[in-house]
Formats: sequence, C-alpha cells, structure tokens
Amino acid sequence: MVGSPRAVVADDSHFMRSVISDILEEGGIDVVAVAKDGREAVEAVTETDPDVVTMDVEMPEMNGIEATERIMSTTPTPILMLSAHTDENADVTFEALEKGAVDFFRKPGGEVSMEMSRLQDQLVEVVESVAAVDPTDSSDVASARTAGSGVGGSGGVTDGTAGADPAGSAAEAAATEYVDDPTVVIGSSTGGPTVVEQVLSDLPLAADLRVLVVQHMPGGFTGRFAERLDARSEYDVREAEDGARIGGGEALIAAGDYHMEVTGYRRGRLRVGLTQDPPVNNVRPAVDVTMETAAERITDPLAGVILTGMGEDGAAGIRAIHGAGGYTVAQDEATSAVFGMPKRAIETGCIDGVAPVNDVAAAVLDAFEVT
Repeated sequence: MVGSPRAVVADDSHFMRSVISDILEEGGIDVVAVAKDGREAVEAVTETDPDVVTMDVEMPEMNGIEATERIMSTTPTPILMLSAHTDENADVTFEALEKGAVDFFRKPGGEVSMEMSRLQDQLVEVVESVAAVDPTDSSDVASARTAGSGVGGSGGVTDGTAGADPAGSAAEAAATEYVDDPTVVIGSSTGGPTVVEQVLSDLPLAADLRVLVVQHMPGGFTGRFAERLDARSEYDVREAEDGARIGGGEALIAAGDYHMEVTGYRRGRLRVGLTQDPPVNNVRPAVDVTMETAAERITDPLAGVILTGMGEDGAAGIRAIHGAGGYTVAQDEATSAVFGMPKRAIETGCIDGVAPVNDVAAAVLDAFEVT
C-alpha cells in the first residue's frame, strides 16, 4: 500500500457515516465511498478497490456478516467491524470474524459525537493497522480460521498437514507425559480472536494446563468471547472475575477494560485480581501486566505466547517470563494479521520459538513434555 489508506465506510446511520468519515479523513485516511447497507458496501468495494472497509454490524438489506462473507469471497479486502455494545451484536461480530473480518471496534453509545471524538485517535490507528493486512497473502491464516471454527473441542494438535487425524492426535496427546502444574499465558490483539480460538482448541486437556488469555477487547465482548472458546475447546473457559481461581484444565479470559493480575499461586492453583489501574502500552487489559505478575508469582512450569497484534504489548511480559525460566513462543509473520506484537517480542531476544499459528500449541506442549 502506497500513500494514504483508502477506505469505504458502511453504516446505516447517516450521522455515523458522517462522523466516522470525518474522523478518518482528519486522520489522513482517504474515504473513497460510503454505503448505507451491506449491498452498497459490496458494490462500493468492487468499484473502488479500497484498502480497508469499516463495516457496521446491523444494517438493512444485507447485514455486516453477509456483506463480509460476500466481499471476502469476491474481492478480499481487510474489514474492520464496528459493533454496538449488545449481546446480539457481539455474537454477529464474532461470526463476521470467522467469515474473514480482521478485527472490530466498539461503536460508542450515549453522546456519540463526544465519545467518538475521544476515541478518534484509537479508531484511526486501528483502521490503519487493519488496512495494512493483506487478506490474500497467506493461506495459513485462512486455514487457521477454518480449523479454529471446526475443531470443536477435539483437542487434537493441528500440525497444518492435510488429512491429519484429530482422534489420533488426541490419543497421542493423552499418551504423552507432561510436567506437573504447567501454566500458559497467551496475549493477542488485532486479528487475534480467531487465532486464540485456534490455539486453545489445539491444547489437549491431557496437558492439564492453567491458561490465561489477554485479548485486547472492549468490555461487553469478553464474556461472549469466553463462551465461544469454552464451546470450542476441551478447557473450562470463563471470563475472569476479581478473585477468580483456576486449576488444571481451566482457562480465564481477561475482562474488557480491566487488567488481570496473578495475585496468588499455591499447589497448582492460581488466583487473579482485576484492576482498573491506568492503561499499560495504551491498553487495558494489558498482556504485560498478566505476564509480569505470572512470572513473579508462579513457581511451576510457565510459558508465554504472543500472537498477532499491533503495538508492543507483551514484549516486557515475555522478557519477564524468560527471566523467570519460562518458555516463550511468538507467532510468525506469515500467519500474523499484524506482525507488531510478535515482532516486538522477538526483538527482545527472549523468544525461544517462532511458529505459524497451526504449530503454536504444539510448541507449547513440547516445552511441557516430560523428556
């Protein structure tokens, strides 16, 4: 992409189309077309060949998920979903991510113009990062999304090879001997939800992991995200609450707008606390907060994983886990929608392994195998 990103703005509200377009234009993004429904969005993408689409979830004629599916099948283009804070919109948003949308941004409520103004820098940054994604660049990303939605809790480790036998992989995992009381902390951002789903689906219950996930995601969506992960993996997954405890076979998802700290660890059970301390790396929840407190308090085997995302969150956390003797993995550039966080983590010199998304879980399991 040369020059300013070119965007199509799709929203059924004339007011929101104007507000979003003005914010993007002021941020240096060229809005080449607007659309009031999904059908117009598909036509606009075909006619203008933009670098990015901001897509409202609920629209007449054709909604955001249908438009996303149509665009990705005919004219693959990076799509950022704009979703209101409702349970129904959250469900549709995650479906759109499965259909190929890169990420989503929560639409403001209340005094829309005032809140949008407050969020304008963040929106421009996210749109720019999504515009930089090449949706046709890697079949690995598409296959990971497909596998992530289809594994459905088989627990088989995906190795990316055609014809892999999930049942055989599960049996192999069950026969493997793992270290006692292992914990893995996973951090991700832009492009992360489907990738986290893939990795968690690939972790077998036989490994008896304690799993902590920090996905940059606003409040109101992390609960639904936890429910989806719970349905798609062998692990008992829930949204973190202050004082929550987990043991082997359980996972916590950091709640939107709260840092998740590891506050205690004893005999294979860990406890977390939620805080609204100031953002770290301009985000809350921050991967660094969870990883650094995990490295400080967990005395049994520990691994840290950094997946796709923009920015540098997680780099300090990886350094802390490495310093505590833990194992560290970063997703590779080819399968990362945005190679920001993994790149920064790798640049610390504290990453033990770099892997495509289909091999991330296997890398973690290798570190926890008894040899």
